[in-house]
Amino acid sequence: MSAEQDPSTTMQDAQPLDSPVIDADVVVVGAGPAGAATAAHLARAGLDVVVLEKSAFPRDKVCGDALTPRAVRELDHLGVDTRPEDGWHRNRGLRLIGGGHRMQIDWPGGGGFPDYGLTKTRMGLDETLARHAQRAGARLYEQVAATEPVIGSDGWLTGVRATGTDHRGRKVGPEAYFRAPLVVACDGVSSRVSVAHGVQRRDDRPMGVAVRTYHSSPRHDDSYLESWLELRESGGDPMPGYGWLFPLGDGTVNVGLGILDTSPQFGTVNYRTVLDEWLAAMGHEWSIDESTQLEQVRSAALPMAFNRTPHFRDGLMLVGDSAGMVSPFNGEGIDYALESARIAADVIVTHHRMPEHRRRVALQEYPEIVRDRFGGYVTLGRVFAGLIGRPELMSFGIKYGMGVDALMTFAVRLMGNIHREGSDADAMDRVIAALTRSVPATTNS
Repeated sequence: MSAEQDPSTTMQDAQPLDSPVIDADVVVVGAGPAGAATAAHLARAGLDVVVLEKSAFPRDKVCGDALTPRAVRELDHLGVDTRPEDGWHRNRGLRLIGGGHRMQIDWPGGGGFPDYGLTKTRMGLDETLARHAQRAGARLYEQVAATEPVIGSDGWLTGVRATGTDHRGRKVGPEAYFRAPLVVACDGVSSRVSVAHGVQRRDDRPMGVAVRTYHSSPRHDDSYLESWLELRESGGDPMPGYGWLFPLGDGTVNVGLGILDTSPQFGTVNYRTVLDEWLAAMGHEWSIDESTQLEQVRSAALPMAFNRTPHFRDGLMLVGDSAGMVSPFNGEGIDYALESARIAADVIVTHHRMPEHRRRVALQEYPEIVRDRFGGYVTLGRVFAGLIGRPELMSFGIKYGMGVDALMTFAVRLMGNIHREGSDADAMDRVIAALTRSVPATTNS
C-alpha cells in the first residue's frame, strides 16, 4: 500500500470553517513542504498554529519528486518516517550523461548528511507532511484560500482574510478572518499574500521553467537519479538546463526537464517539443515512449535565487518558494523549503514570549540567518546560471568537463549544496566551503 493510500496519513479531518474570527499564534498560508514543515516545527514547540490550504489533499504539484540528502536530513529533523513500504524510494546518487560521457556519482554521506536521497510523488509527499503537521497539533484548513492580508493601523499584519473554495480552488465561501500577530507566507511562486503586502518579485534574479510527466518503466526501481545535460531543440544550441528521469519505485518514473531563463533561447522554444525530441532520442534506454506516458505534460515556473525580498516585513515571513528559495544550480527547492521552515520556526519560537515591541525587532533575525546560511551559495548559483546561459560555454563544459570524474564529483557536491564540514570534510568540501564564504552573500533585503 502506498503512502497516498495509507489510512494513517489520510484519516485526519481538516478543520471546519465555522467561525468568522479564528485566533492563533501564527497563521501559515499554504500547506506544501514549506508550510507543513513550518507548522509542524511550531506545533511541536507548543504554539497554536493554523495552516490554510486552498486545495484539498491529495493534490499534485509540478516537480521532479526528488529529494537530495540535504532534504532527507530535514525530514529527519521533522521526525518523518521514510520507510520504503510507505512509498519512499531510495537512491544512491546521480547518473550524469552528456558529451558522449556517462558517470555515476554516489552521494558522499557524512557531515550530518545521509548517504542516500529519496523520491516520492508530490501527491504523496505533500499530504504526508501536512498530516504530520496535524499530528503535531497544527490546525489544518483545507479548501480555504487566503484572499488578503489584514494590516493594522501601525502597518503590522494582524492576520489574513480567507474564504472557502470548491474542489477546483474557486472561491465559494464562507469567509473568515484568521487573526495572529505573525503570518508566514508559504503560498508558492505567485505568493499572493506577499504581493498584496507589497513584497514583489525581483527581476534581477534568474527564473526557470520545469516541464514534467510520468511514464511506466521497467527501470522504475533504479538506484540512481539520471540527468541528461544536453538539451536542444531540433539540433540547435545546447540550453542551460537538463532532462531528468527520476525512478519512483512504484512502477513509474518522473520524466521532465528544467531550463533557465539566462539563455537567448528562453521563451522562444517549445519546451514540450524539446521534451518529445529528447525522449525520442533516448527513451529506449528506459523503455519509454508515447505508449508508456501516464498523464499529460505539465509545466511550472521556478522562482530562484531569493527572487522575492525582503524575507520578513511587518509581521509577514516568507519561506520556501514564496521567497524564491530555489537553487539556480539545479532547480531544487524542497530542501530549501524544509530548511528555511526550520529556521523560521526556530526564530519564531525563540522570541514568541517576548514583549511585542521587542519581538517585532527580534524577528528580523530570520532574513539575516537565511542570508548567512544560503547567501554565498545563491550568489555562486547566479554566476553559474549566467555562464551556462552562453551556448558556447555550455557546449565547452559538456564536452570537456564531463570527461573529468573529479571535476564532476566536485560539481555534484557544489550544485547539491551537500559539502561536508568538520572531521568528515575532504579537500573538495573545504574548497566549496571556502568558495561560498568568499563571495558576497546575495542580499535578501
